[in-house]
Amino acid sequence: MENPKLALIPSGYKSGKVYSILPTDGVGDFDFSRGSTATRVNKDGLIETVNNNVPRLDWLNSDCPSLLLEPQRTNLVQYSEDFNSWGDSGITVTSNALISPSGDLTADKLQSTANNWRKSDAYTVTNGAEYSVSIYAKLDTSTSTTTTRIEIYRGVDAIASTFNLSTGAISGSISNTFIEDIGNNWYRIGGSYVSNGSTNIFYIYPSSGYSNAGTMFFWGAQVEQGSYPTSYIKTTGNTVTRQKDFIDGAGSSDLFNSLESTFFVEMASFLNAQTNSNGIELAGVGSQNRITLQYDTTNNQIRCDVRVLNSAQAIITTSSFDITNFNKMAITYKLNEVKFYVNGQLISTDTSVNTFAPNTLTEVRSTIAGISGGAFNLQAKIKDLRVYNRVLTQAEAIELTTI
Repeated sequence: MENPKLALIPSGYKSGKVYSILPTDGVGDFDFSRGSTATRVNKDGLIETVNNNVPRLDWLNSDCPSLLLEPQRTNLVQYSEDFNSWGDSGITVTSNALISPSGDLTADKLQSTANNWRKSDAYTVTNGAEYSVSIYAKLDTSTSTTTTRIEIYRGVDAIASTFNLSTGAISGSISNTFIEDIGNNWYRIGGSYVSNGSTNIFYIYPSSGYSNAGTMFFWGAQVEQGSYPTSYIKTTGNTVTRQKDFIDGAGSSDLFNSLESTFFVEMASFLNAQTNSNGIELAGVGSQNRITLQYDTTNNQIRCDVRVLNSAQAIITTSSFDITNFNKMAITYKLNEVKFYVNGQLISTDTSVNTFAPNTLTEVRSTIAGISGGAFNLQAKIKDLRVYNRVLTQAEAIELTTI
């Protein structure tokens, strides 16, 4: 199989730019924007902050990086690392007692005898909206404590869950709970909940509950509106907002063959059911002509959507794959044939298809229909992206997309 005309395997970048491996003249490089600082997990497994408009190649639990494209989020916890600034009930806090997931001496040790906790300042919420709560925790191996507790006071009631860092067991009333091993015996724990009232409070316990003594290390508390947690957002006395990531502008009409092509992406979503459809596309200027790979609001649904002069030529969907895993997807198109492949399987073929006029397709962009305002921007991790200027054979497409 010949080389693609455009190939992005995330590796090189600078402020405002993600470099593609092919072509080598820069025409296939992506423009990148994000109007704030943000964090990523670097090659050494440490959480680090990068500047505005610097792309994030994230190495979390992987031997090779993926390009992180997240939506805008705000950490509502005003002191994400300083637990001395939280309210308390008898907790002893030892500040900067341990190396944190950032590699700095910024993790706090929390110790209780019984009936003790730390609580955040009350934060403003929208009644009935979904929020995600998370924190990084590590066992104090000099003690027998293995379980911590997260509690959310929702103004009219409280919900809580316990997390056993030794066994991985979780129980309680917080939804979508998780324990994520991030290395060096640190774990990110948390879940999601639906708010009540106008203000909520985040409680943490260095033990399994009200009546138990315990000792544990904590760092990086976060509460954000949304159904899943995103990358860490540091706060030091106020809420902090991380802006969305966005890529576009890779390619030109001279680079792409508008009459026939193959569009391939290996990527993973952050959740199974999208709040809004979002995707990535090979397209022309504006919204009229596009080949889109998108995640839909239906659980685990991936959509192949080909439109010529805004007329739908082929719409093929599948819900047979866990979209939070990295999936390899490809669309091949030419006159009277669109095929959609996922993970080595031909999903379907459409044989009644018009194709684009020559020189129509000009760029790859992380959106649907060129709408860059936010809701339709891709929210995912990209590991590989390619455009071939011909229709790959079925055998080639299956080989390319096989996991």
